[in-house]
Amino acid sequence: MITLIMAEDHQMLIDGVTSFFEFDEEIKIIGSVNNGEDLVKLVALKQPKVVITDIRMPKMDGIEATKRIKKQFPHVHVLTMTMFDQPEAIKQMLQAGAIGYILKNSGIKMLSKAILTVSKGEKFFDPNVAFNFLNDFIDDTITIGKSEKVVLSNREKEILLLIAEGKTSQEISENLFLAKSTIDTHRKNMIRKLELSSGSELVKYAIDMKYQF
Repeated sequence: MITLIMAEDHQMLIDGVTSFFEFDEEIKIIGSVNNGEDLVKLVALKQPKVVITDIRMPKMDGIEATKRIKKQFPHVHVLTMTMFDQPEAIKQMLQAGAIGYILKNSGIKMLSKAILTVSKGEKFFDPNVAFNFLNDFIDDTITIGKSEKVVLSNREKEILLLIAEGKTSQEISENLFLAKSTIDTHRKNMIRKLELSSGSELVKYAIDMKYQF
């Protein structure tokens, strides 16, 4: 059994992942926290096999938390799950001691594969991050996830940008000269495509991805 602790400042994402693995026979979530300080404390208390952590968190970010965890408990394997695909962010997490790095929009199947891989002490990388700077970290144990990148239509991207600006479905419908029911349908389709759990998760995703389209 792979014991797992998850650190993420959005509780809804934790709840979604926890729900998915609730009856999994290989992976068991034994704790979750919303900031880096509590992550270090909980790891010290429970010493899981794998830690999933975001980078940006309150009190202590994932980079510093990973450094402290790996210094005290080198046998604990750290998997980064974040929206940040910038080279510097990836480098800092790997230098801190993480051996896995996936993006939040990669899907639950890739997350499962990443957990299983890093639990064996092997490296796992999302295929949608740049690898031209990772030569120092790549070796025979590396696994590159199979790309399951979600492709949104131009209309969906347009709606997502308006969602990121805080507009309601009614406001978006008026802006795009479409029926409100059409906007609601697009919202539901994006939640399904992106494997999100709710409308509020879609809003968070829209804000995080606002400048990446």
